[in-house]
Amino acid sequence: MSDRFDPARADTIWQARWAEANSFAADSASPKPKAYVLEMFPYPSGRIHMGHVRNYTMGDVLARFRRMQGFEVLHPMGWDAFGMPAENAAMEKKVHPGAWTRANIAAMRDQLKRIGFALDWSRELATCEPDYYGHEQALFLDLMEAGLVFRKESEVNWDPVDMTVLANEQVIDGKGWRSGAAVERKKLSQWFLKITDFAEDLLEGLDTLDQWPDKVRLMQENWIGKSRGLQFCFRLAGTPPGGTSCDVEVFTTRPDTIFGASFVAISSGHPIAEALAAERPDVAAFIEKASKGGTTAAEIETAEKLGFDTGIEVVHPLDANRRLPVWIANFVLMDYGTGALFGCPAHDVRDFEFATKYRLPIRRVVAENVQSADAPVVEAETGEGVAVNSEFLDGLSSKEASAEVIRRAEAAGWGQGKTQYRLRDWGVSRQRYWGTPIPVIHCADCGPVGVPRDQLPIVLPEDVSFDIPGNPLDRHPTWNKADCPVAASRRGARPTRSTRLSIPAGISFASPASPTTGPSTAPRPSSGCRSDSISAGSSMRFSTSSTRASGPARCSAWGSWALRSRSRACSPRAWSRTKPIRAPMAAGSRPARSRLAKAGRSSNAKPAAV
Repeated sequence: MSDRFDPARADTIWQARWAEANSFAADSASPKPKAYVLEMFPYPSGRIHMGHVRNYTMGDVLARFRRMQGFEVLHPMGWDAFGMPAENAAMEKKVHPGAWTRANIAAMRDQLKRIGFALDWSRELATCEPDYYGHEQALFLDLMEAGLVFRKESEVNWDPVDMTVLANEQVIDGKGWRSGAAVERKKLSQWFLKITDFAEDLLEGLDTLDQWPDKVRLMQENWIGKSRGLQFCFRLAGTPPGGTSCDVEVFTTRPDTIFGASFVAISSGHPIAEALAAERPDVAAFIEKASKGGTTAAEIETAEKLGFDTGIEVVHPLDANRRLPVWIANFVLMDYGTGALFGCPAHDVRDFEFATKYRLPIRRVVAENVQSADAPVVEAETGEGVAVNSEFLDGLSSKEASAEVIRRAEAAGWGQGKTQYRLRDWGVSRQRYWGTPIPVIHCADCGPVGVPRDQLPIVLPEDVSFDIPGNPLDRHPTWNKADCPVAASRRGARPTRSTRLSIPAGISFASPASPTTGPSTAPRPSSGCRSDSISAGSSMRFSTSSTRASGPARCSAWGSWALRSRSRACSPRAWSRTKPIRAPMAAGSRPARSRLAKAGRSSNAKPAAV
């Protein structure tokens, strides 16, 4: 027998011993202090690559380090298993996406076990299984009851090959990130989460993230995009087209440049543009042309500026003798602001490009000093200075001029100072099959109605065919037929769309901390819970917090990180895990009055034991 060390043989022996002894299973009843180590769950693409090895090695080192420090460590594994690649593979390989996904999970599980990571496999989860996504559906209903989920028609990025809506981040150089197809703008009825209600809370919360890099916090601040400005209406100079009764409402963060306005631009989805398109084929043709390209800020900024002069004029609010032409422009989106803006070419890069192309007036109204009022404008000057060529504003600083315009607008009743955010409500609808079914019935009389909670989870049917492009639920013989939960005598239809992957991915942080066999009778520990998270995208630890479990609002064992809401949202006969809903809170701090509480829902209900 050779004395040479055989690592493969040694690994096999010790991994078998670890499995037999459940060496890495977390004990919720342990009196030790708790530590929760979680990496971002992998997508089951079929095999482990070195990026996985790098990320999960870092998590494994941290989990073992915590165990050596005397912590009871929860280090679970799961699978971010819904998504378009499985559906595309189903069409390409003539297999069901569920079979493809589960086979990949089995292969990748074996590979991870072979590496020897210290994982608690007893808490393994997959987001494509009903016992997991039922919790997401329950959360959707909670948010719907609180007025935080709504449905509206929205202009979206549409991938004509993958036949689905793309997030702005999924549009690269005007093309879909997977298919490479040129992205189109399309109006669809979508489900949204009302995250704009929390814009100020999100902004204030950045101040507490003192361990985050400054550049990351700045990116988040810019994403929220708080700005103070003026919202006002341009009065139409003539009769509105098609019987529309609206004037043109705009919002600007630079009221000081109002005397530099040389045109008003509206979105192709604006009521005036739609009314004109119904009457004039040339307008309809332009709108179709302008719909090419995505809705991302980068795409809009870099795309060729296209415009159509409607022949309509509006009256300048500070000079009744001035008229501004109304143009339909491809760089204005209906879902951003009011779907209209006034163009000040001398002091906005986009407006300067547009005005130069279509030979519209370019008038300087901001300069370094009053003496530079007549200096030529050779490119857009976007900085602040003093007002010039602006009548009563001349000589005022940009801030003073903005304040004066807002004061006069409010006094005269044609405008209102307003704080606005760049943040938009979060569209969560997908047009594809392989995702969490939306727990709603569409009734012709009652509108969208949430399904009764005792029917959760609404299980995605797997008796579908992918021999025809598109969503197979559209062709399913029974899926679209359902009784209205409000009036059983009325027939309704289930939505064929699913929710975006980022919703189940968010819940996955708390789910492994919940028991898999119902409420635990173990005593509630008084020790704190330390959480360490690793992002697969950056392989960087992004949050470390310590909290102490105390009182009924805290979750026992691991669940200072387990989120919870009312137990009635969970159907015990449908799935067993307690439902996660509560965010971590520093010891001794008071929870802010939540949006759920403001909507009449208790956010401090006593949780079930875990």
